[in-house]
Amino acid sequence: MKKLLTGLLCLTMSVTLLAQGRVSTRKYILNDFPDKVTKVVLSGDAFLNNALRQEVVRIWTASPFEFCTLPDFEKLRLSDEYYFLMPAATRFKGEKEAETVFLMLLKGGPEAAEGLGAMYEVISLPLASAESSSGRELTYVGPLVQAVQEFTLAAMESEKVAYSREQWFNARFGAEGRMKQLYMADEDLSLSVDETALGKYKDEDFHVVTADQADEMFLQAPYNTLVSYVVAPTDPTNGSYSYQMLFEAESGELFYFSKHRIQAKSKAGFTVKDLKWLSKRR
Repeated sequence: MKKLLTGLLCLTMSVTLLAQGRVSTRKYILNDFPDKVTKVVLSGDAFLNNALRQEVVRIWTASPFEFCTLPDFEKLRLSDEYYFLMPAATRFKGEKEAETVFLMLLKGGPEAAEGLGAMYEVISLPLASAESSSGRELTYVGPLVQAVQEFTLAAMESEKVAYSREQWFNARFGAEGRMKQLYMADEDLSLSVDETALGKYKDEDFHVVTADQADEMFLQAPYNTLVSYVVAPTDPTNGSYSYQMLFEAESGELFYFSKHRIQAKSKAGFTVKDLKWLSKRR
């Protein structure tokens, strides 16, 4: 997996998360999405390639799709006939190098001649650390593909959704979270969350388990169950981000998404702020 992420970094480290200067609304820009071919870009590690290929075939119904290689992407990205679903390492302001790999949906077009950062980004969701991999991302490739598809279709119908990614996903937890079992991997909890804080916000349906147990719970797909997954740099620097997610095991839906900068008082993982937000809605 490290080999794949390094390869992606060489190609995509200068990608920015949102193209600037757009005058059209996102809803308008996406109106051709169902009629265009989505190219699913494969490269690097065979395990991720296999997982992405399998989950796209299983899940993707929003548009026609085809698989392609990175050289194919380089040739086709200037064409507005394609969207591109691809893992890509990106670097944020304040980061010395790319620290996170995202699953991104990009729209092709002539503006790509100015660089990958000029391509229109529909959505990006964190997949794994760019520095090293635990292998957990292979379990959550499917849910992330599903979340990309669901958000894109919703953004086509609502300008409000298009500009409020976190709020749209988190509304699911606000509506149903109080009724669900929550299994959180111990490694997904920030080191800033002590026993006192955990005891304050943890309830009888909130279980702290090992990462292996959390992933196995997701794969078993029990009814009414949420499972945690956190993506953060292995060796964070000043300005690094941590991404917290909860997926429903049975449906694969993304029920919670948050991000925060990693600081001395706010380590990677679910923080007290996250737990407080979740507790208020349980």
